[in-house]
Order: sequence, then C-alpha cells, then structure tokens
Amino acid sequence: MCLAVPGKVIGIEENSERNGNSSLWRTGKVSFGGIIKEVSLAYVPDVKIGEYVIVHVGFALSIVDHEEAEETLTYLNQFQF
Repeated sequence: MCLAVPGKVIGIEENSERNGNSSLWRTGKVSFGGIIKEVSLAYVPDVKIGEYVIVHVGFALSIVDHEEAEETLTYLNQFQF
C-alpha cells in the first residue's frame, strides 16, 4: 500500500542553475508535523510558502486545501506509530 501525506511548504529553492529550467529542479522544504524534508516541487509549479501539498516518495503531487490538510493530519495523529 502506498501512502501520500500532506505537508506544509516552509521554504522554496528555485535551483535555476541546473539546465536552465528552474521548474523541473524546484525543490522545497516541507514540514510534516515538525519533521522537515526536502521534496521536488516539479509537479506543483504554482505552490507558495505556507500552502499544503500532498507528498509521495519525495514528490509534491498536488496542492491541498488548508482545512482538508489539517483534517487529514488530525486523523493521522490519532494513531501511535
């Protein structure tokens, strides 16, 4: 089973020096309840700092509504992993 989880974008790096195409190499720092990971933002070129994204295997796949992200995170926090 695969799991994609919402995270909050807290920083963006353009990386335009790579091959001259910044949208393909754009990365961001994403917080998952305080755990911060660097993820690819290639699939969400319009994302801004403070927005939530769904992340799977290091790629942000889509931008998520703030309320929907918070609801999902609240649900996931009910489980002890």
